[in-house]
Amino acid sequence: MLRAAFSGSSYVGVFARATDDCLLVRPDIEESLQTDLGEELGVPAIPTTVGGSGTVGALATGNENGLLVSSRVRDLEIDRITDAVDLPVHELPGRINAAGNVVLCNDSGAYVHANLSDDAVAAVENALDVPVERGTLADVETVGTAAVATNRGVLCHPKATDPELDALEELLGVPADIGTINYGGPLVGSGLLANANGYVVGNDTSGPELGRIEDALGYI
Repeated sequence: MLRAAFSGSSYVGVFARATDDCLLVRPDIEESLQTDLGEELGVPAIPTTVGGSGTVGALATGNENGLLVSSRVRDLEIDRITDAVDLPVHELPGRINAAGNVVLCNDSGAYVHANLSDDAVAAVENALDVPVERGTLADVETVGTAAVATNRGVLCHPKATDPELDALEELLGVPADIGTINYGGPLVGSGLLANANGYVVGNDTSGPELGRIEDALGYI
């Protein structure tokens, strides 16, 4: 477990994206923090922007089969990522293309924004090679901000319903539970980075919240 802030912000999930293979992180954070993040998550930290933006967590996601990024991504950024990790980088087409915000995924499935086009859903299926379902979570359309999924569990918005949790468990093949980050923040995806090896949360996250995270994502 690592508590962190990026440029003073506890919303670490906005600025970085973790998978079991790599960590994409905004390039202007301190080198020592990049090292600490990589060590906690057990993966190489890859400093990069997506489409020139440091909100990497909002714009990228992925699993063992590939990475999915906003269609605003630049060729130089794709080259930077693929030079560092042996995964293909795919683009999410269409108007709703902040991939990290609108796709919640692990190695078993992907749950996506209810208004993604058929072409965008096909792109998610192709990039991540998993079944894809559309929907909302606790009335939040940006499902990637409302939950964090790993291959051990899913931590969801505190107002997620039992039927929503059950559906996520079936799609993603892991237990799902509710929690918060940063002292009551419901959009857990904005303040938590997690993979099978460890997790990083915003500095403002409380002890009881850490307990829920560790239980939901199978660290204890």
